[in-house]
Amino acid sequence: MIDIHSHFLPRITRADAAAADPRAPWLAETGDGVGFIMVGDDRFRPVEARLWDPQVRLAWLDDAGIDVQLACATPIMFGYAWDAAAAATWCARMNDLATEFCAADPRRLKTLAQVPLQDIDAACHEATRARSLGHVGVQIGNHVGMKGLEDPGILDFLRHCAAERMPVLVHPWDMMGDARMKQWMLPWLVAMPAETQLGILGLILSGAFERLPRNLDLVFAHGGGSFAFLLGRVDNAWTHRDIVREDCPQPPSSYCDRFCVDSAIFDAGALRLLVEKMGPTRVLLGTDAPFPLGEQQPGALVTSTFASDATVRDAILTGNAQRVFGLP
Repeated sequence: MIDIHSHFLPRITRADAAAADPRAPWLAETGDGVGFIMVGDDRFRPVEARLWDPQVRLAWLDDAGIDVQLACATPIMFGYAWDAAAAATWCARMNDLATEFCAADPRRLKTLAQVPLQDIDAACHEATRARSLGHVGVQIGNHVGMKGLEDPGILDFLRHCAAERMPVLVHPWDMMGDARMKQWMLPWLVAMPAETQLGILGLILSGAFERLPRNLDLVFAHGGGSFAFLLGRVDNAWTHRDIVREDCPQPPSSYCDRFCVDSAIFDAGALRLLVEKMGPTRVLLGTDAPFPLGEQQPGALVTSTFASDATVRDAILTGNAQRVFGLP
């Protein structure tokens, strides 16, 4: 199995974080393989050693039956709201640390770079540098402030990635919401899938896919959020409302061949619908490890859902990732 969606956070000290930006995260280890992601004095999230210790990660891969795993920054590491120069320095350092993380077993651990997306030139430079270090792709958030993926600068970055043959994983972050979503992890349960759908629809309805090269390998996390499950509503709106189709020359569903999604949706019926809408070559195994909202038994849902269809099962578990990320 190849897992294309997992996260890491290196052993960032409080001093290192403070030197970068007051909002930079750092790792507080509390012993016994557990700790907290911290921002200043505040605890952001409890975490375990699989997040920062590559040997612990490799042992878990053995137990989970994962042959190769792609690791990318925990989104709180993005730094898009920081000073651009500070963010560029930070991203370069995080990418170097990601390379060190994967050096524990470079055959099994691969990494996706992070970039200072608020500065497109710097983001392109860092993506190219990271590629030279062995990063197999890049992860970006689905927006930079009020700029969505259809922003002209972000489109320039995506064109650069296509030219560099650098696949792009889009991960939701900095979620929309108000006081109604402050409990029960509702930002992660409601706003995060909505953010992903917003990113996909921004590219489709703006006509951006008409201006992006077809060799761009674009993957959206969490099964594309709510996109596949509301696609009929979007097609219906495109058919009956001219303001929906004014910049989009083709039905929204016709653009499903321009991107991929991962399989982190946790329900057999939802996975079958996702494969029906996207096609079996455009769904890739993603666990969202090592967080509690990730898949706790990697590959089990795909294996059980497509037990009688080895072609689809093997494509999702391995073949599609090999094609998209150029893996052996």
